[in-house]
Amino acid sequence: MSKLLLYLKTDTFRKNLIIALVLVIFVFLGIYFGLKSYTKHGVSIEVPTLEGLHIGQAIKVLNNADLEYHVDSLYQIDKQPGLVIEQDPESKSHVKNGRTIYLTIITQVPPEVAFPDIVDKTFIEASAILTNQSLKIADTVYIPDIARDVVLDVKFAGQPLKAGRMVPKGSKITVVLGNGQGANEVEIPNLIGLTVDEAKFALIGLGLNLGAVSYSTTVSDSLAGKIIAQQPDTTAGLISIGTAVNLTLSN
Repeated sequence: MSKLLLYLKTDTFRKNLIIALVLVIFVFLGIYFGLKSYTKHGVSIEVPTLEGLHIGQAIKVLNNADLEYHVDSLYQIDKQPGLVIEQDPESKSHVKNGRTIYLTIITQVPPEVAFPDIVDKTFIEASAILTNQSLKIADTVYIPDIARDVVLDVKFAGQPLKAGRMVPKGSKITVVLGNGQGANEVEIPNLIGLTVDEAKFALIGLGLNLGAVSYSTTVSDSLAGKIIAQQPDTTAGLISIGTAVNLTLSN
């Protein structure tokens, strides 16, 4: 123990101690300034405003600012494809060179959805279903049908559209609806051989009226008489709703 104390009091120990301290200080300073230079401590740049720019413009700005970027995308109806709508970090923030800026843009290609079944739905129901699927009604076409404001058919790009078909979100759909009035014209039925009551039943079912009833010969029982002629006859093809059909009966 006494030798150690004597050694601590020697000039050799003091010289070695001073050298060791100097080396420690130099190592510390080297590490400090090396890390400062490597991390560019105290050196930062301002993040540019990228929201509202097209992705191509935004990339040019980031390249000029020596910043990296990462792009995510989402779809929004009525938004310009490729438009930057969000950035992180926000503009005016201060970051170091080479920092990655995260961008969210409107996707160039809209995702597809399965077209819902809206046939036989009311127009209000169909509108709500299409809106929930991010689809639009471009036009409504009314055709004669007793079902008023009920979807009878659907078209996309002029072609019939069936439920389950994949269509892009935001697609514009044409909806065919009934006008509540039914058909304006029907095909004249063949009443030859029927009784008056049978013919009347058939005419009413088609929206036609029974006209004048005449007899070619004396008929003892009008209820049992059979139709031998009608006007208009079947060669007339289509006739308007409400048209009266005249009948000629015979035994």
